[in-house]
Amino acid sequence: MEQEADFQLTGDGTGQRIVVAMSGGVDSSVVAALAVRTGAEVIGVTLQLYDHGEAVGRAGACCAGRDIRDARAVCDRLGIAHYVFDHESAFRAAVIDTFADEYLAGRTPIPCVQCNTGPKFTDLLGLARELGADCLATGHYVRRVAGPTGAELHRGADPARDQSYFLFTTTQEQLDYCRYPLGGLPKSRVREIAAELGLGVAAKPDSQDICFVPDGDYAGLVRKLRPEAIHGGDIVDLAGAKLGEHRGLIHFTVGQRRGLEIGGSAEPLYVVRLEPATARVVVGPRRALAVDAARLERINWIGGDHRGPLTAKVRSMARPVPARLDGDMVVFDSPEYGVAPGQAAVLYAGDRVLGGGWIAATEAAAIAA
Repeated sequence: MEQEADFQLTGDGTGQRIVVAMSGGVDSSVVAALAVRTGAEVIGVTLQLYDHGEAVGRAGACCAGRDIRDARAVCDRLGIAHYVFDHESAFRAAVIDTFADEYLAGRTPIPCVQCNTGPKFTDLLGLARELGADCLATGHYVRRVAGPTGAELHRGADPARDQSYFLFTTTQEQLDYCRYPLGGLPKSRVREIAAELGLGVAAKPDSQDICFVPDGDYAGLVRKLRPEAIHGGDIVDLAGAKLGEHRGLIHFTVGQRRGLEIGGSAEPLYVVRLEPATARVVVGPRRALAVDAARLERINWIGGDHRGPLTAKVRSMARPVPARLDGDMVVFDSPEYGVAPGQAAVLYAGDRVLGGGWIAATEAAAIAA
């Protein structure tokens, strides 16, 4: 299991300390078990991100209720220390409130990136340093590769599990300190290791994409957090003609087809853009979704002085497509569809993550005319 236990430590780990970010799931639990095998002192740390009483029994979440108990049980079995830190207020401010505000502004947020940017890395990294750790290890499916100029962030070896899209905001300082020992493994092997070690979480289901919305009702959460800002409006075509009405922008995202509840069109209609100022949902045929470029903001670059061919990924489940970066614009070699403001464009050179930025606006392709 040399590859499985590669924490890139100096020597055999003796006299060193590893802090493991533990969510209560199988991935971070296996990381903790593999860390113990290095011979280093291992400490498990869990950030409590929800109200404990409310979260107990919540399925498909992380860092809450039952998950905290699972993390503690794993640490007890491994014979390592386990600490829980209350970060509920920070999580709400940095992730949940931002999620609601982004939807109201007509954008499609990615709370998992916000979480990694805030509580999961910034805060955990600070805690790990305070505990005197040599590194912080997480269960993310990405690879940390030693390059000619320092550590590089690469895609996970298993394409079905790769989480590099959600880590594009990682800084070089964070990358130098963090370790991702599962990046070279498929999820099936991780579960096998958990079972071999007798960990109670071996068959535990994976957490949901948006852990604080376990029932999938995003609009319901936004209504609860921002009830004063929810109002309906018109659904219009590209020329501005009214086709119907809607119950709030929070129910829509660019590229969406279902849920429009309008008829009479000769071809399927998709959400082309959202207009918060007028509360309008603008719809059109699929060709109207085509864009040639997207303007990025808050760009994070960890790829060094790279001048070769690039690919860009504009949604977590999208395939990377050939593109180039021109200032703050990512320009696609061929028109790309369903590019939504609020999402991220992550740039790659082969398997290496070069960085990325938040999509602020798009430029329609000529074929959309």
